[in-house]
Amino acid sequence: MSGTIRDEAAIVGMGSTALSSKGGLEEDELTLACLAISAAIDDAGLEPSDVDGLALFDMESKREVEVARNLGLGEITFFAEVGYGGGAACATVGHAAMAVASGQCDVAVAWRARKRAAKSTRVWSQAPKRLDDSDQWTRPAGLLRPVDEIAMLTRRYMHEYGVTREQLANVALTLRRHANRNPRAAMYEKTLDLDQYLSARWISEPLCLFDNCLESDGALAVVITSAERARDLPHEPIYVHAYSQGLPEQHQIMSNFFCEDPLRGPSHAAARRLWANSDLKPHDVSCAQIYDAFSPLIPLSLEGYGFCERGEGAAFTEDGGLDWDGGRLPVNTSGGSLSEAYVHGFNHVIEAVRQLRGESTAQVEDASSCLVTSGECVPTSALLLRN
Repeated sequence: MSGTIRDEAAIVGMGSTALSSKGGLEEDELTLACLAISAAIDDAGLEPSDVDGLALFDMESKREVEVARNLGLGEITFFAEVGYGGGAACATVGHAAMAVASGQCDVAVAWRARKRAAKSTRVWSQAPKRLDDSDQWTRPAGLLRPVDEIAMLTRRYMHEYGVTREQLANVALTLRRHANRNPRAAMYEKTLDLDQYLSARWISEPLCLFDNCLESDGALAVVITSAERARDLPHEPIYVHAYSQGLPEQHQIMSNFFCEDPLRGPSHAAARRLWANSDLKPHDVSCAQIYDAFSPLIPLSLEGYGFCERGEGAAFTEDGGLDWDGGRLPVNTSGGSLSEAYVHGFNHVIEAVRQLRGESTAQVEDASSCLVTSGECVPTSALLLRN
């Protein structure tokens, strides 16, 4: 054993339901989960009875039993739930890969099913009258929604480094152009230009409508097995080259305003372990799928994962820096959470697999490796995948 899981497990199947941000889907979350997992198992050329490992978000707590029973899965010998919402997508894949690599199971499934298209389903619409957690320190000040908390962070980012709205627009416009190539994207047929961006209504100043993700209904899943077994399956193996999680010292979820350096988010902790366990460095990465519930999270993550220096993330987006075709680092080539769909970032894992299989609608030439990241303002996780 090398002491890491480097390339010892691979993604061999992926599946998805339709993704809908307007109108939603009729199916409940359990049904959506079963549909996506079933599609991923079919894509892998395996049988449900082959699956003996499960990894999911803790927001779907105790769904393992219903999924296993409804799909006719095998005897489950590994199951894990990962917390912190947007920080969890990469961790579910990482936990599944570790379980396969360490012999806890032979074939694992990681997934996310979510119904958030309807406004009434969103957490901030269901806030209790009395708060007994850290929200009690920020909710009375008017920070009611995640966008309010990220707006505070963005204002600090602008103050410290001179970040402009035009630089935030670079993120939104690039991802919209990518979505315009992707028939699965909610914004496939809706173009966006700088004038539309700058004149859009505020959601929480300085963040406008187009800086926000598309809350969606849908489910996505991947199948992971050993590198050895993967070589006998229909698709080219997509290896889990490295994986990490990150929870910085003295971190406060979504409202890390009170520490010495609020702009130093969980990506910095995750990046340290990720690169330490990898043969690759940032300059080796072909493309990246970066968590983008809000546009400023992309430049902050570019800094955290070492693609540029502190304070240079916004400038990195200029001159087509994120474009799929010729950008310094092609980012969120499906349109991402801003323009494809928001399913807690799990669609970034799927798009990374598409890129490394050569199946993306914004295919990066000769893509051989892809960074995938989860949420920047919560305990997070990251993956380095390669073909």
